Amino acid sequence: LADYTRHIENLNIAEYVALVRDPRRMFFLNFLSGIGRGFGIAVGFTLLGAVLVVLLRRLVMLNLPGIGGFIAEIVRIVQANLQSP
Repeated sequence: LADYTRHIENLNIAEYVALVRDPRRMFFLNFLSGIGRGFGIAVGFTLLGAVLVVLLRRLVMLNLPGIGGFIAEIVRIVQANLQSP
């Protein structure tokens, strides 16, 4: 088991050295990871924003004094921005 572990560690080190020696591959992998990270952030922020708007709408339906009018104004602003190009 110790020999197997040492062999795996050597493979990882060799793979890292090969990656460092090939700038094109490193650039490509970093580019792909950046695209993936950006896409994930965009999707996550969109979902979080949608959930927030749904929760705000439900709070408006409760007709809480003071808070209801404030939240209704926020929802109107968000909907107006979503409809304008």
